[in-house]
Amino acid sequence: MIEVMVLTVSYNGSAYSGFARQPKRTTVQGEIEHALGILFRREVLTTCAGRTDAGVHALGQHVSFEVMTEEVEGRSIRKMTRSLNALTPEDIVIRDIRFMPEGFSARFDAKSREYRYRIVYSAVPPMFLREYAWWIREESLDITAMRKAAQHLIGEHDFKSFCLASSAVDKPTCRNVMEVELFEEGQLGEDCLVIRVVGNAFLHSMVRTIVGTLVEIGTGRREPAWVLDVMEAHDRNAAGPCAPACGLTFWSVSY
Repeated sequence: MIEVMVLTVSYNGSAYSGFARQPKRTTVQGEIEHALGILFRREVLTTCAGRTDAGVHALGQHVSFEVMTEEVEGRSIRKMTRSLNALTPEDIVIRDIRFMPEGFSARFDAKSREYRYRIVYSAVPPMFLREYAWWIREESLDITAMRKAAQHLIGEHDFKSFCLASSAVDKPTCRNVMEVELFEEGQLGEDCLVIRVVGNAFLHSMVRTIVGTLVEIGTGRREPAWVLDVMEAHDRNAAGPCAPACGLTFWSVSY
């Protein structure tokens, strides 16, 4: 009998060329599949909820793959979790294992995905958040203007202006952004601005380009209504810069 094993995975993406396996490159998927191959003594191919780019982190990535019932019979989830964490590098953590019926896909059964981006805006660089936030050398950001601009992004739109141009060739670029929230919080004694984005799916570099565009508004270089012009342009050159990968975390998935 076939079952689907689903891993909840966290990782620091700093040392990886993204999630997806690539020839002769170190990737998160490659490390996970290597560990699964040792555990099950066979090749294991996985599917993730959402690919992350080089340098992007994850707190609640989901990875699914098929197993035969006899392969996991008699093995406790606790022991398999311990084994996989021993077999993967320290910057990849298997947080949870669950089983789903045959046919389940971490990617295609996902209803929404949530990303969070951290920004530290200060004359002083962050210490503990330096690997997980974009340091902007600004004394202040107009967060009210950024929130106003973010409202224009909510709903189903063509986000071609917000993705890597080469990835959009002959591909659909409409996506549904359900929520964009900006809030400030302290983490490890350091203050940061968090931009939370929830959508059904995302284009290559879409969240990071949204962040870069909102920062253009927060620094006063653009007005909030500029976001509408960016979307109507359907041109990557019309949007703001792509924010650094280090500030982005794939936060969670809803099914």
